[in-house]
Amino acid sequence: MAEHPHAALVRKGYEAFTRGDMDTLRGLMTADCTHHVPGSHPLSGDFKGQDAVIDMYGRLFEETGGTMQVDMRSLLVDGRGHVVAVHRFKADRKGRHIDENGCIIFRVVGEKISDLDECVEDIDKGNEFWA
Repeated sequence: MAEHPHAALVRKGYEAFTRGDMDTLRGLMTADCTHHVPGSHPLSGDFKGQDAVIDMYGRLFEETGGTMQVDMRSLLVDGRGHVVAVHRFKADRKGRHIDENGCIIFRVVGEKISDLDECVEDIDKGNEFWA
């Protein structure tokens, strides 16, 4: 059975993110795409527009000195434009280490990603890591 097109789109995004291929990621997003990051740390908040989202991704790589790893575990689709991607996130930063589960709920409009709502396993742990 073929993978659902929305799942394939998100998979392609995870693969591009892992490679640091921001040009491919930009092409998968709507111009006004928004990534919502939970927490109360400098990298949390709403990043609206391709430039803001791509800049935030660059900061993730910078802040972790390239140690960040995201291992996509599964994709779930509803056939109505939503994809839930479950992943494992690992990184080192300023003598701290994080290793936890997370997910992103993607909204797909017109075969492009328009919205990403990120959820984390332990919001306090995330706040401490990124502080």
